[in-house]
Amino acid sequence: MKEEFTITAYTENQVGLLTRLSAMFSRRKINIESLNTSPSEATDIFRFTIVIRETEEVVRKLVRQVEKQVEVLKVYFNTDTEIVWQEVALYKVPTDVIAEKVKVERLLREHGARAVVIRKDYTVFEVTGHREETDNLVQVLEPFGLIEFVRSGRIAIIKASNGFHEKLREFEEENPGEETSTNLYLNQKEAVFSM
Repeated sequence: MKEEFTITAYTENQVGLLTRLSAMFSRRKINIESLNTSPSEATDIFRFTIVIRETEEVVRKLVRQVEKQVEVLKVYFNTDTEIVWQEVALYKVPTDVIAEKVKVERLLREHGARAVVIRKDYTVFEVTGHREETDNLVQVLEPFGLIEFVRSGRIAIIKASNGFHEKLREFEEENPGEETSTNLYLNQKEAVFSM
């Protein structure tokens, strides 16, 4: 049975990696529900957070395939109960409606919205939460003239993780002088690509 999984991939910052990763999903006809990239807690290591709906068996195979990419150091997959996650949403509404309708102001407070920009013609609010919460506020604001809505990709932290920099440190202590990668080809790019 398909369920929602969050895939976390720790990578080097290399041109073309996103294209190769998205091709892996496309070949398997897996739709990416959310995608976010950002620096991680480890210096010069980046973190991809990808949300998909698929069976666990397919996700396991996909994760193994993603880990085979040259620049990918480690990949994890988790269910929503195993992570702490949030998304950020922005809403643009006419300022005159906010000023005239006290009900809208109360609704925004109830949903934890905060003003980011207030102009004469429009106001932009920000809400942080889960997708259901941000979608709910869209429905609430539509009758009041919602002009624009945008939501970020998911950001997530794995509950049971001590961080990627800890994994690197543990590997270096167990294997002094060895490369810190679990990928055989990570530091052999010239040899791999010259074949």
